[in-house]
Amino acid sequence: MKAPRQMTAQEMTLPEIAVQEISESLPYWIGIDLGTSGCRAVAVDARGVTLADARVALPPPERPAPGWSQQDPAIWWAAVCRVLRALAAQLPGRRSAGLAVDGTSASLLLAALDGTPLGPALMYNDRRAITAAAVIDRAAPAQSPARGPTSSLAKLIHLAAEHTGPYDLLALHQADWVSGRLAGRCGRSDWNNALKLGFDATGLLWPEWVRTCLPTRVRLPKVVAPGHPIGTLDPALADALGLSSATVICAGTTDSTAAVIAAGVGQPGDAVSCLGSTLVLKLLSPQPIDSARHGVYSHRFGDSWLVGGASNSGGAVLLQHFSLDEIRTLSAQLDTTRTSGLDYYPLPGPGERFPRYDPTLAPRLAPRPADRGRFLHGLLEGMAAIEADGYRLLRELGAPPPRRVISIGGGAANPAWTALRERALGVPVVMAEHQEAAYGSACLALRPWPGTSASCPDRT
Repeated sequence: MKAPRQMTAQEMTLPEIAVQEISESLPYWIGIDLGTSGCRAVAVDARGVTLADARVALPPPERPAPGWSQQDPAIWWAAVCRVLRALAAQLPGRRSAGLAVDGTSASLLLAALDGTPLGPALMYNDRRAITAAAVIDRAAPAQSPARGPTSSLAKLIHLAAEHTGPYDLLALHQADWVSGRLAGRCGRSDWNNALKLGFDATGLLWPEWVRTCLPTRVRLPKVVAPGHPIGTLDPALADALGLSSATVICAGTTDSTAAVIAAGVGQPGDAVSCLGSTLVLKLLSPQPIDSARHGVYSHRFGDSWLVGGASNSGGAVLLQHFSLDEIRTLSAQLDTTRTSGLDYYPLPGPGERFPRYDPTLAPRLAPRPADRGRFLHGLLEGMAAIEADGYRLLRELGAPPPRRVISIGGGAANPAWTALRERALGVPVVMAEHQEAAYGSACLALRPWPGTSASCPDRT
């Protein structure tokens, strides 16, 4: 399979409904990123140059009980409307042409068929669906990403069991619901968001085993490729937001996939390491690779696949021991041509997901030297080793070796960490020009992937 190719502006064809209006003024394309702490929107022109951006903070999710994490979708909607109005105000005389939304993976809500939420959404890290996860374990293939209490499917089964109404229910992810409300038609999802709901991204269909897990009144969304047009902006909303009613609303994606699009991967072996609170690895591969026992799964990415996993190691460990200012100061003093002499496996607490799947794995942070600079050196070195082990494992499972690693996230700006990582990985390590998931979603609306007309058979 060929890797996805970025189309030029000359090669792009927009839906006919937008062509007349776009020809009358300079168009722009919008990406919206709904994260855990904020909502950001970015507008780009036909060359992918950022024209404007806006952001608003989101309150933290509610945690009414241990392991619970939920949020009122109305909070998302208010934030989306605010950033869209702010973008429009910055671009007078220009006309919005397309829009795509990314959201946190496996954040899901139940809605009526018209899209009205029937309660709070369960966020990506909500773990209450333990009984539902056991139902899935009995039906799902061993490698399915729909396994586990945090999966979209487990959340859906849990929510459906709690709902007593007699009418049909619609399962929608965060990005699905926002996109549907913008278009005035709900019931669509995308390859990436639907993966943890049990969608078969290889066969592009809902497997029969998924239906056996669900109550009969639950409707699964129709799944299309990320970037596929699902409608145009609701005219009443367009007036209220200051946007064009001909704006094409495109199917979105997950926040991590949008960040990879923003980073600019294009060839097999391109890898993206997100150095945030945790360490997330993504590698572009010609074929999918799934290994539940290693914490590895694949997102369809155009005609190729994003293979990867997420370690619990990362910036959260550093912040347990250092302030941001101290990290910057001490990092500048490190001699990265020498080793620290320490052998750490930095974790914020017990448990690891990837490249070692061990819920009981204890952090290894001893011996601890009196020299804080050497201690930081050892932590950064340990995380670089975990990153190298992660890419080595992906290669052993059948992925291509990384030819370069593109860095995103807060840690990407740390030169000392970059030098240690480059030595451990043995390939060039570069900082992504574009770091924001919202930029990736804007690019998705601007240049849909090849094959974006593909969708799954509507069996629901």
